[in-house]
Amino acid sequence: MDYLNRQAAPFDGALWKLIDEAAVSAARDVLTGRRFLEVEGPYGVGLTSVEVGNDDYCRQPGPEEAGAVMGRAISVPMLRKGFQLSIRRIAAYREMGQPLNLAPVQTAAEAVAAREEEFIYIGQKNFGLPGLLTTEGRNQHIGGDWTNIDQALEDVLAAVNALDAKGFRGPYALALSPTLYNGLFRRYPGTDMLQLQHLRRLCERGVYKAPIEHGVLVDPRVGRLLIGQDLMTGYIGQDGVHYQLYASESLVLMVEEPGAICTISTQTNV
Repeated sequence: MDYLNRQAAPFDGALWKLIDEAAVSAARDVLTGRRFLEVEGPYGVGLTSVEVGNDDYCRQPGPEEAGAVMGRAISVPMLRKGFQLSIRRIAAYREMGQPLNLAPVQTAAEAVAAREEEFIYIGQKNFGLPGLLTTEGRNQHIGGDWTNIDQALEDVLAAVNALDAKGFRGPYALALSPTLYNGLFRRYPGTDMLQLQHLRRLCERGVYKAPIEHGVLVDPRVGRLLIGQDLMTGYIGQDGVHYQLYASESLVLMVEEPGAICTISTQTNV
């Protein structure tokens, strides 16, 4: 892991372990896509692009012309956020046993995790990277007002039927905006059952609160999340007041079956 420049930092292994644990714990609280998508890797920081599709002629050659066979590839983004740790606070922790504030590590890791969620759900159109909510060929369901106690189940059932009709029979995962998710903690009249409990029976891979608008239902055959470098921290240097560090990772969502996605738009204020 020389590329992380850790050998240049005046930290021992125990301190790096604390930093890494703080980063991973903070990121885990933010991440949702990894909980229901197939994850492959990590393959290493050298994974900068992934070939997709089959090789083909860029155009059909003429009778006397040589053909040009080409492949296609998509980029693997590197996500990175810098942070600082006080030199004096590190010294107080190591020499005097004072508590160590790792909030800057957690904040940086949360920023990286939030950007990962953005790539998974929204993608990056300018670089040809689709997201679950934006990929072409996805199913789309226009739903109703989820303040109506029965509407959530009706809309999710409609999305399930759309996927089932195309051969994607689950188990399904459902990601919802915070407003829609929080609204599921209502009980059906005359029962002790929450809406959330009901939907979890239908969506066996889980129901998640995600940083999105509206909702999306996903079958596991949608594709894969390829990890190059998983979330790690590295060392930059120091300025006499702070140690300069960073959190980084690299990954890309490979949407292989757009038909395994159904976005759900609602009339509820999301």
